[in-house]
Amino acid sequence: MGRRKIEIKMVKDSNCRQVTFSKRRTGLFKKANELATLCGTEVGVVVFSPGGKPYSFGQPNVESIADRFLNQDQRKTTTTTNASSSSKRRSKSEAAALEKLNQQLNDCMNQLNDEKLRGEALDKGVADAKGLFLGGNNESKSIQELGKTELEKLKEALEELRERVKERAGEMEASSTLLMLSNAIEPPPKLEDDYVKTKVAKNV
Repeated sequence: MGRRKIEIKMVKDSNCRQVTFSKRRTGLFKKANELATLCGTEVGVVVFSPGGKPYSFGQPNVESIADRFLNQDQRKTTTTTNASSSSKRRSKSEAAALEKLNQQLNDCMNQLNDEKLRGEALDKGVADAKGLFLGGNNESKSIQELGKTELEKLKEALEELRERVKERAGEMEASSTLLMLSNAIEPPPKLEDDYVKTKVAKNV
């Protein structure tokens, strides 16, 4: 004969109920242990006997599983907060790096502009020197087309241009100095005029 099917309902006899509880509790803990072993899961079971006595089984232990279960919402909030903070820090770091790259780009553009201005000034100086060298002649030659004698004359013209620039700069500096001195020095009092005015007033 096969096993007789037991009707699932509360056992009325207290002694039988206690025996049933002990057997079923042992079977429940055994199944929980098998589940943890076979599936590599964390399992926690807490049971109170009909008399109110607690029994528990935990893998690895009941305390850690209960703490994990009760604080799961807090863990999610902490994880979300940490992820948000990490994202903000990453955004700030990326913004700082982008600002630094923009600053470097602006510096490079400024340097290129300065070099362009220097090149234009140099070209103008060479053109002026060639004008001095050619004596107002509209004929234009490249430096590669000039001979040794012409290059020496061009060198002299460049030196003359440099001296003119230095002379002009000196004149401008002297004018600026005189202007500053004239603004800083107050005119002396007219002692002679004051003396004459005083004498006239006394005679009157």
